[in-house]
Amino acid sequence: MSRGLNKVMIIGNLGRDPEMRYTPGGRPVTSFSVVTTRTWTSGEGERHEESEWFNVVAWGNLAEICSQYLKKGQQVYVEGRLQTRGWEDEEGKKHYRTEVVASEMIVLGERRGGPPSGPDLDVESESNEEDYAF
Repeated sequence: MSRGLNKVMIIGNLGRDPEMRYTPGGRPVTSFSVVTTRTWTSGEGERHEESEWFNVVAWGNLAEICSQYLKKGQQVYVEGRLQTRGWEDEEGKKHYRTEVVASEMIVLGERRGGPPSGPDLDVESESNEEDYAF
């Protein structure tokens, strides 16, 4: 049987501060949004700009690190997979949300709340928690 691939890599800016919460079992989960912007020039010489928003979810130790080091407006690299969740509201209407489930995060540009110098923070998912760069 052939294998599939579900991998997403984005570089953008945080649209809001991360929000961390805990599952009933005590597992940390952090969510935040990242915006990417692309620009191009049309054949007529007009400059265009288009932004795309991504909802990102991080779990475990990566969730705690994202909550601690990321702030609105900061540039970040996020790698993970796409996941779509579905639910029904009280009126029986179906809703769907596609989000990036982060497995790696690298802080780009200036870090806020972290050490003032040193290499960029490069973090992988909790499966490699002993390999964190700090």
